[in-house]
Amino acid sequence: MFVGVCRISLRLHGTGSLKAKRGVVRRVVERSRAKFNASVAEVGDNDSLGRAVVGAAVIGNSAAHVDSMIGTIVRFVERLQVAPVLSVETEVVPLGGDIGSGVLQGFPADAWPPGEEEGVDDDGDEGW
Repeated sequence: MFVGVCRISLRLHGTGSLKAKRGVVRRVVERSRAKFNASVAEVGDNDSLGRAVVGAAVIGNSAAHVDSMIGTIVRFVERLQVAPVLSVETEVVPLGGDIGSGVLQGFPADAWPPGEEEGVDDDGDEGW
């Protein structure tokens, strides 16, 4: 499994209030989310009227595919032309091995969640 993340710094022109800034950032975030089904949010420079930092994350089982998706999202934000892109940082991180290996964060599959019996809720009834 691979996780790709990017941080896109934007220069905002003509945003004289935080409300105006939120409108520009909202367009970038919502359009990117809708088009790519990715996690996208404002992640920095929240109180600055002239700058915004938007982060995006995607997940996949191929590093090449994840890297391609991140690049496509960055190009999409540039083509929106709602704010010039100042800088872009990207990273693709491999995580774990086989998800079906029975171990997640050091806990054996039969002990997840730790201290709780699978399929039994707090009342002792079956089901969660």
